[in-house]
Amino acid sequence: MASLPLLGLLSLLLTTTTATSTTAVRHGIIRKPSSDVFPMFREAPAFRNGDNCGSNASDIIHIAMTLDANYLRGTMAAVFSVLQHSTCPENMEFHFLWGKYEPEVLESINSTFPYLNFRVYSFDPNRVRGKISKSIRQALDQPLNYARIYLADILPPEVKRVLYLDSDLVVVDDVLKLWEVDLEGKVLAAPEYCHANFTKYFTDLFWSDKSLASTFDGRNPCYFNTGVMVVDVDKWRQGEYTQKVEEWMAVQKQKRIYTLGSLPPFLLVLAGNIKAVDHRWNQHGLGGDNIEGKCRSLHPGPISLLHWSGKGKPWLRLDSRKPCIVDHLWAPFDLYSPSIESLEG
Repeated sequence: MASLPLLGLLSLLLTTTTATSTTAVRHGIIRKPSSDVFPMFREAPAFRNGDNCGSNASDIIHIAMTLDANYLRGTMAAVFSVLQHSTCPENMEFHFLWGKYEPEVLESINSTFPYLNFRVYSFDPNRVRGKISKSIRQALDQPLNYARIYLADILPPEVKRVLYLDSDLVVVDDVLKLWEVDLEGKVLAAPEYCHANFTKYFTDLFWSDKSLASTFDGRNPCYFNTGVMVVDVDKWRQGEYTQKVEEWMAVQKQKRIYTLGSLPPFLLVLAGNIKAVDHRWNQHGLGGDNIEGKCRSLHPGPISLLHWSGKGKPWLRLDSRKPCIVDHLWAPFDLYSPSIESLEG
């Protein structure tokens, strides 16, 4: 399915909302151990979008995401969008990483996507808790935000390549196009933004210390967002990239060389040495900045993926009845059903 210009995309999304609103829903209430009602979600339709979809292991697209009750609504929308726009959604295998066992989350996935092929892996928060330095936003300091560094250690050996996706995005194109990118020997592929002011991702202390700044010698470093990445898992393991990222996290504990959570150590290790893909695959920053989360407009150009990186999340802004214009592009993928809670709570 080809991606669409913004006006065509908006029209398609509004049509999709109408079409899926008639889907049957399950009415079993799920409750947390506390008195709070756990979010309810409609059951998503089982998409069969293409013919001749293979069943061989080589046809499987491996997608990794973190799983957190606080972001579950975003995760549901992201998965839904991937399946809806995939030519062969039955070839998707999702790999969810969570920091603690949450049976309500697991039951929500099973009831919302009863046909979904997925596995869940435990990520030990203690693995990074002592390595994390305080950043400019508390959400960036959560251990699960660092789980992407350890994908190669967590995923089974048969997973040779993985597409990592954040939970605050929706896909409006077939991810097969991104999955099939030729990495050209690189360990990672992602959209690259060389027009961005790269120096702002590190402190003055970093740039004034030649022994630190020299890490970029011989490279043309550009910013890339770690919320959308195609990773050669074997090459990551062989190159010991997890250890390389951890080494910079250790430097950060001794010296304040950056302020943005898990992103800067990725840049220190890989900026200027990745396979760049089209910007359409990460229309990022829709959540605004990391301090206030003010509304932002779309960047010009075609769109295959919309990403609400930044402080503002579309489900929170929609619920507050103070949405940004771009949040209405996320809403058609929202499977949350407050009406179920009100009917059965």
